[in-house]
Amino acid sequence: METTDWGEEVISNSKKSYHFASIVFYYICDETELHNMLITCKNCNQTFKGHYCNNCGQTAETHKLDIHFLWHDIQHGLLHFDKGILYSAKKLFTEPGITIREYIEGKRVHHFKPVSLVIILATIYGFLCHLFDVHLIVSENNIEKINDYNEWSTSHFAWITLLTIPFYTIGTFVFFRKQNYNFIELLIQNTYKASQRLFVHILLFPVIYYFKETPQINKVRLILYLLDVSLIFWTNIQFFDKLSRPKVILNSILSHLLFLFIFTTFMAVIMYFLGILNF
Repeated sequence: METTDWGEEVISNSKKSYHFASIVFYYICDETELHNMLITCKNCNQTFKGHYCNNCGQTAETHKLDIHFLWHDIQHGLLHFDKGILYSAKKLFTEPGITIREYIEGKRVHHFKPVSLVIILATIYGFLCHLFDVHLIVSENNIEKINDYNEWSTSHFAWITLLTIPFYTIGTFVFFRKQNYNFIELLIQNTYKASQRLFVHILLFPVIYYFKETPQINKVRLILYLLDVSLIFWTNIQFFDKLSRPKVILNSILSHLLFLFIFTTFMAVIMYFLGILNF
């Protein structure tokens, strides 16, 4: 009786092993067939083999647009730690200069696009300022005009942020011009630095909101400004690694002073035409 039970158990295990092997074999054959099958790209009509179109790069599998697709897109486009906003945030606060330099040199697969990143973050920050009535400019003079400007600037904060980046880049280009980076490459560097600063402002927004109607708000703004400048210096030290640290700090100071001069002059002219300032 025991012999019979043992024999039945062997036969049963053999059947299970055969069934498992059949599934694995079918899966391998199915994958091989998919890999070798000619596919017509739904984006550009190019025929190709494999998982991605060799003409436009679109994936072979285009899933139905439903709630699962939307959630997957949000996870992998914005929140995924291997590619997305959180990944870029982690890199910009662990090794910012190295990360930006590698991006410029071609290591770009896992990074969120710099301009898209700064637009998203600036839009979020501008929306928070508008929603919670946090003013970007505080003044006791010409209150009506100041309020109009604050309303306009919060509504267009993303574009204003983008506008500041070329001014930052002028300073960087002038004082780091011997480091063999062209203007556009330094523009990308300053775009990522703008995103870095926006991450800090968004994270500290509860503090800004808490002190917005108090005399301490100017101290909060000063602390934020000093944090911004510190991040710029830290990133530049890592990015321009062929220069000595004192040289990078000195050039960063001069670069920032040039930015302040050009940008404040530009904003003064704009505010003059808006009737906020009178020379």
